[in-house]
Amino acid sequence: MDAALFLIATAVWGSTWLAIKYQLGVVAPEWSIAYRFALAAVLLAIWCMATGRSLRFSLREHGYLFALGATLFGLNYISVYWAEVYVTSGLVAVVFSLITFMNPIGMRLVFGTPLSVRTLLAATIGVSGVALLFLPELRQASHGGNAGYGVAFAVFGTAVACVGNLVAMRNNKHGIAVFPSTAWGMMYGGLIGAVTALVRGVPWSFDASPAYVLSLAYLALFGSVVAFGAYLTLLKRVGGGPAAFVSVATPVIALTLSTLFEGYRWTWVAGVGVVLAVFGNWLAVVPGRRRAAKVEITARPQP
Repeated sequence: MDAALFLIATAVWGSTWLAIKYQLGVVAPEWSIAYRFALAAVLLAIWCMATGRSLRFSLREHGYLFALGATLFGLNYISVYWAEVYVTSGLVAVVFSLITFMNPIGMRLVFGTPLSVRTLLAATIGVSGVALLFLPELRQASHGGNAGYGVAFAVFGTAVACVGNLVAMRNNKHGIAVFPSTAWGMMYGGLIGAVTALVRGVPWSFDASPAYVLSLAYLALFGSVVAFGAYLTLLKRVGGGPAAFVSVATPVIALTLSTLFEGYRWTWVAGVGVVLAVFGNWLAVVPGRRRAAKVEITARPQP
């Protein structure tokens, strides 16, 4: 059962990075995010009602649910979608894995959680790996290329997602149910996408092509509902340490798909970068095995 949950979360989230590519083009990223999370919120709300989970929260709690949606599903995903406009999906997935290091640092700053030397070492190795992987893009950016925008959007989105994780931890500490709060968070995230589009003056649009509609359905149902359900269930069963290995495996799948479908070209420097990034993630989550029962349950954001 645990292995099946791990495989579902890893396979789905590893493939959603590529699915996002099919959302780009005709429809602005902000509107695509609005569609995706509005649909996902409705599906998750229906499931909550069918399983007897209440969707009612106080006005104060809705304030925190809005903060959850704005960070974990709104601004975070807007940044991710824009990042994929400039760089391949696999590279964005690797940058996003840096949240494995950002989370402990954020927990230290906000909740006073101890920060181990091992975590700092893992972060140093992981960030070094990502820097090597993006070395060609960074060189291109220094000569006026647009790849630097992709790197900037990816890093910003990861930082915002980290804030969303901290909000999710706060909500969990105060007894706010995970699945109903996620449904509301997704609804608010979709609203943030629509409002951002309106503020930027982006006209409403929709792409009825099979590629767009099918990728939207996949991202809403599998990427936003099924994968989160599998991951959150895995967290409850095995704890945050072992479950965090999803973050290690996901970028590997994303890069493999990017190589097959986006024509990503490997170099030996990029290969070393991936090894360091994955090893840094692994080093960061391995200690969690011994204290899994003490780890707070949080929704780990993935596309």
